[in-house]
Amino acid sequence: MSSAGGMPTLRFLTCGSVDDGKSTLIGRLLFEQDLILEDQLAALAQDSLRHGTIAGEIDYALLVDGLEAEREQGITIDVAYRYFATSRRAFIVADTPGHEQYTRNMITGASNADLAVLLIDASKGLLTQTHRHSVIASLIGIQNIILAVNKMDLVNYDQAAFEAIVAEFHSFVQSLGFKSIIAIPLSARRGDNISTYSAAMPWYSGGSLLEVLETVDVNTQKDAPLRLPIQWVNRPNSHFRGFAGTIASGSIALGDEITVAISGKSATVTSLFVSSTETERAEAGDAVTVVLSEEVDISRGDVLCRREARPDVGDHFTAHIIWMSEERMHVGRSYFIKIGSTLVPAVFTELHHRVGIPSLEQLAAKTLELNEIAVCKIATARTIAFDSYKDNRATGGFIVIDRADNTTVAAGMIDFHLRRSENVRYQALSITKGERSAQKRQLPKVLWFTGISAAGKSTIANLVETKLHALGLHTMMLDGDNIRHGLNRDLGFAEDARIENVRRVGEVSKLMTEAGLIVLCSFISPFAADRQMVRELLQP
Repeated sequence: MSSAGGMPTLRFLTCGSVDDGKSTLIGRLLFEQDLILEDQLAALAQDSLRHGTIAGEIDYALLVDGLEAEREQGITIDVAYRYFATSRRAFIVADTPGHEQYTRNMITGASNADLAVLLIDASKGLLTQTHRHSVIASLIGIQNIILAVNKMDLVNYDQAAFEAIVAEFHSFVQSLGFKSIIAIPLSARRGDNISTYSAAMPWYSGGSLLEVLETVDVNTQKDAPLRLPIQWVNRPNSHFRGFAGTIASGSIALGDEITVAISGKSATVTSLFVSSTETERAEAGDAVTVVLSEEVDISRGDVLCRREARPDVGDHFTAHIIWMSEERMHVGRSYFIKIGSTLVPAVFTELHHRVGIPSLEQLAAKTLELNEIAVCKIATARTIAFDSYKDNRATGGFIVIDRADNTTVAAGMIDFHLRRSENVRYQALSITKGERSAQKRQLPKVLWFTGISAAGKSTIANLVETKLHALGLHTMMLDGDNIRHGLNRDLGFAEDARIENVRRVGEVSKLMTEAGLIVLCSFISPFAADRQMVRELLQP
């Protein structure tokens, strides 16, 4: 997307702690650019009488705070997006919530941002949420920060107060890897240093907020290696087969040789469409349909690239995780992860450490709570294509989805590929599962008995096995108490241990079906997600 003069549109977000003035800042910026119609301004004046936080004055925050609950509480809950443009650049701004409870919404706003305007209340200084938003901005890949020290009027426009806050912030973020940090003292309420210089702070010689936004350099994905995640195979008839998706990075043109990342198969681009218009070239951000010279096996979730610059291909990686659910994270439980158009079952195999806020220490942890940040190892159920997040946000970022209720529980950023999985290969065996089953003259399967303690699971399973044995069938019963005397004697009864208990039993059950047996499992196993994990280990 481009704006006047060929400069790209700048996507930025405002973030920081609650009541630091984020919505007021955006509202004031829109007002000073004459982007508020007279009827809107009249309505704003009326709303300010009912919901305003400043007695007798127009509350510019109400221009952005659209939810009734936000107006009543005086805080931002949802992410509010606004579009505006000057003669030099177009902008898309996301006003994100500062309240700790809505940190997940801040992550949503940050996911597509090129720059973060981080607000700090000059009268309060850096707060815990300021630290958390700084870390999240760094993880999300935002390289440019405008440190907006707001409410300078509350500290009498004191230069020393401003410089102390800036020094403390630089000290905190020195390990976060930001490319640039521009500090601006301002008052969104009074309009100081928003669009023009403020006479109240003659000691400040930098640019106004708007001037910095208009001139800051924006990195694009156009020069990055080609990544085209396929969203849809377009086959309206037997004569046309196109592969549709939005180019995440790089560019593609007629005649290019491109490669399917996972399979390594290559073909040449013979036709290229942007929307429904045939073209010779497309680049990052374009929604395209590609027609190839060869009948290459490609489906939704595949990634097209160039042979000399393929993404990582594997099933095990390390990633930073921001936990966004009030339900705890569980190592060993099966979740869905979604990278681009790829949706795949995955398991957290190890929680390496949690990141302390604001210390940034590496802290030991066995689980994650709402808003906590950690480094984890993740194994996917099948091989997928991905990049490290620092190299490509589109193919290195993912969300984690709870399999029981389909809610998004975490956002993740891939750090690096764990290549050790490439050294472990399946050994081909001479005798197959089918041959073992045929020898026993039965169809192997797993019968799973679940229920609370003393409900009769084992009694019923034992009776069923007795009947099957009398019929001449080959069986094996796995009982929860018996298993804990041997294979799972090291596990306790906390939730994470129960998940691992079921996972191990599922793997043993799978091996027993390979032997051609009918397996009867009697376990409390109260979580549907864990039982589903076992189902997916087995053939239909």
